[in-house]
Amino acid sequence: MSLAWLIGPACAQNGVPPSDASAAQEGAIHPFKVNVSEEALADLRKRVLATRWPDKETVADQSQGVQRARLQALVQHWGTSYDWRRVEASLNSLPQFTTEIDGLNIHFIHVRSRHPNALPIIITHGWPGSVLELLKVIDPLTNPTAHGGRADEAFDVVIPSMPGYGFSERPAVTGWGPDRMGRAWDVLMKRLGYKRYVSQGGDWGSVVADAMGRQAPPGLLGIHVNMPATVPKDVAKALGDGGPAPKGLSAKEKAAFDSLDTFFKKNAGYGAMMVTRPQTVGYALSDSPAGLAAWMYDKFTQWTYSGGEAERSLTKDEMLDDITLYWLTNSAVSSARLYWENNNNNFSAQAQRTREITVPVAVTVFPGEIYRAPKSWTQRAYPQLIYFNEVDKGGHFAAWEEPQLFAAEMRAAFKSLR
Repeated sequence: MSLAWLIGPACAQNGVPPSDASAAQEGAIHPFKVNVSEEALADLRKRVLATRWPDKETVADQSQGVQRARLQALVQHWGTSYDWRRVEASLNSLPQFTTEIDGLNIHFIHVRSRHPNALPIIITHGWPGSVLELLKVIDPLTNPTAHGGRADEAFDVVIPSMPGYGFSERPAVTGWGPDRMGRAWDVLMKRLGYKRYVSQGGDWGSVVADAMGRQAPPGLLGIHVNMPATVPKDVAKALGDGGPAPKGLSAKEKAAFDSLDTFFKKNAGYGAMMVTRPQTVGYALSDSPAGLAAWMYDKFTQWTYSGGEAERSLTKDEMLDDITLYWLTNSAVSSARLYWENNNNNFSAQAQRTREITVPVAVTVFPGEIYRAPKSWTQRAYPQLIYFNEVDKGGHFAAWEEPQLFAAEMRAAFKSLR
């Protein structure tokens, strides 16, 4: 992969382009800046404004997918008044770096707290997210005294881009699944000089954090996930068979079953496509900005705590920041391949492996998540559970939607591990 067309001269002279073997020395850490060419942005605007739209949906709701009028409003803004340079400025105001780990150049943000004895935390994003969904929690975590916390609750924050996502290198071979990422993240934290740290994740980040919990490398004090894998085998079987819920479920367990039943019957088609045909999906998403926007916006509407109106939780610009990052880095196929690499990524298969985790585990349940994991299931899935809390707002993109609440949960979750 080469990002030479994407980054500015200041980055190139620091050895950032992943394709330059001479620049990528194992163990070296290089400063990174983003400077997308005007040519790339002009090409994007041209493609956006030339979108060929399909017919309007034949229903009055979102049961057939993203409604045309909603997407047209988003895409029109994208092609006329959206400003990518604002995102560049935001990213470039932060300490960004790349380093080669296990043959791939990994991009990451690293912000140290000014408070002494800050607890290092590595936070992993998911799909269709990126490091951009985590930017709003950096200051509340590193500077807690400005956000209702105490100095002794501070974190040093490390936010990597997963391989194949954003500014990290795209794997050219198979094998880059959550287990390998977990090992790479431990290398990264040790390379940064941290002997003890915690790991956090949502979506794919939760799968990576779980993997690290199983690996239990020296220095990993514990993990926190906001999309826990907790579904028991009997519940999973009922869901797979399309039958009724098992008898004896509590009210919260039955609510979780119903949410999962709806998800798998009506909303999980995207995952089945990426598990089985990521390359096929990627051709369309890599060629059509509007197609990529629809693919991702569909999940913003379903997975935010917004009642199906994503703009209640995220601004148009915030969503377009993420979509544009995928477009400019051509990450549609490489990000989708993660589903192919880990095709047992579901809430039950993963739950069978969470019992192997030997480090302390913390879980926060946000109400807009795909399903609200009941405490009873969570205790069975994570025997090392030390913290469980159900909050009253926020969804799948918890750090993006509710950064202050997310940061408060990190302080509470890891308090006993400092």
